[in-house]
Amino acid sequence: MTAGWHVSVTWPEVAQAARAHQRRAVAKLVTQFEDPRPAAAAVRREVIAALDADGARLGRVIGLTGAPGAGKSSLVGALATAIVADGGSLAVVAVDPSSPVSGGAFLGDRTRVRFPPDEPRLYFRSQPSRGALGGLAPSTFQVCRLLARLYDTVIVETVGVGQSEIEVAAIADATFLVIAPHGGDEVQFMKAGIMEIPDGFVLSKDDLGAGAERAHAQLRAALRLSGVGPRPIFRTSAQRGAGITELAQVWAAISPGGLTAREPAQFARWVADEHGRAAAARLNAAGGAAAYLAAHGGFDAAQLAFAGA
Repeated sequence: MTAGWHVSVTWPEVAQAARAHQRRAVAKLVTQFEDPRPAAAAVRREVIAALDADGARLGRVIGLTGAPGAGKSSLVGALATAIVADGGSLAVVAVDPSSPVSGGAFLGDRTRVRFPPDEPRLYFRSQPSRGALGGLAPSTFQVCRLLARLYDTVIVETVGVGQSEIEVAAIADATFLVIAPHGGDEVQFMKAGIMEIPDGFVLSKDDLGAGAERAHAQLRAALRLSGVGPRPIFRTSAQRGAGITELAQVWAAISPGGLTAREPAQFARWVADEHGRAAAARLNAAGGAAAYLAAHGGFDAAQLAFAGA
């Protein structure tokens, strides 16, 4: 807890401090939302109830994916500056490969995106994937449930791209694929079927002149050949600031609050992952995830009930 707090401080009080963007309070809550143990579910239920009672509104969740070196982190840093300058707040959840030695996030949180240390409206959290497929960590959805109640925009940044990365689209209100010139990714993504997933494409490093023009033409051609229909392409340069304000404005227009509608699917996934096929069949027999959540008063209470059943 923050300096000066004592053991009698309650979780609702920590939640109130987190709403004021006190970073230690936010980090304290994130740790609880990453904790898979049943006792943490009870804390999560108390925190969510306190935030909702205090009038917290769900922010938008944006998925950002792309091959390593595509410029995602530089893009996020530039967008963060634009979002804060426009009066908004931003949290980033960066999912890294797990270290084979420590099990932690392999790349580390401060090596990818550098936020001003004195700007409380910006928050960054690295998560190790812990071997999970799909480009997300096991607790990514839970952390997004918290951060979306504290910040206007939450970015989920994944490392690498491929067919297994589609899961970021399952929790995001919109998903964007970042492509860099000279990467040769346009045709490869088309072959992998990845072109069907994003709501938009971001061509980064647009300051590379002829290479950027060629990449833009190749991406447009790949979209036509893929048959997925028109998708917007945003040309940006984090170095020069080109296209950053425009992309930030597009993101600000994305309707927030979609996490609640995604809770049944995420709960069903949790049941299958944590308890196996027999438990998933038992959930279906009980009327499905949506009915179970409604009967038990929300995501965290449903987790407690199912784990104890």
